[in-house]
Amino acid sequence: MDGITGEKTNDGAPALTVERVAEANLPTEFGLFRILGYRSLTSEEEFVVLLKGVLTPQMPTLVRIHSQCLTGDVFHSIKCDCGPQLQRAMEKIAAAGLGVIIYQQQEGRGIGILNKIRAYALQDQGADTIEANLRLGFDVDARDYKQCAEILRELGLRKIRLMSNNPHKLAALCEAGLEVVERIPIELSPRAPSIGYLRTKKEKMGHLLSVV
Repeated sequence: MDGITGEKTNDGAPALTVERVAEANLPTEFGLFRILGYRSLTSEEEFVVLLKGVLTPQMPTLVRIHSQCLTGDVFHSIKCDCGPQLQRAMEKIAAAGLGVIIYQQQEGRGIGILNKIRAYALQDQGADTIEANLRLGFDVDARDYKQCAEILRELGLRKIRLMSNNPHKLAALCEAGLEVVERIPIELSPRAPSIGYLRTKKEKMGHLLSVV
């Protein structure tokens, strides 16, 4: 570790504010991955990384930054498309034999699981996801991707093929000095309960969606 804010690494980039603390093999339904654990040096946030293949700075590499969604990823909620997106990303990386998923602990666009449930209650009354967050006193989207970009840099990546529909993720990674050589849409056929959610992301948040 080269230090925290203000210092520089040997390649001239800002010093990392995350550190790798653990790694192991992880056999999955989609094949064998390497699982890595990182923690922030500036907050309580922790990150989990799934990795496949040998990463090099020159090779454009499949990457997904996946914001934690307990309801979608674990409980298979169909109010959103998060769980299927994660599975699709794992499938694509397994097929390519090379890629990275950063699982970011920013539930509910950064408001946490309990407030997300409160937001769900407002959605039951007719609010969309943006209106619900604002009524609870939160930003529309409080997520930050700077430390995700640091993790990609620490892994040795410089060129990425980003699996995302979110233009803000793409912009954040470019601003962090990574070269996004390709954006790969990650869309699935929507189910009825998720159509309003997806339409809000497209119309109010600028997400690059074609399915709604």
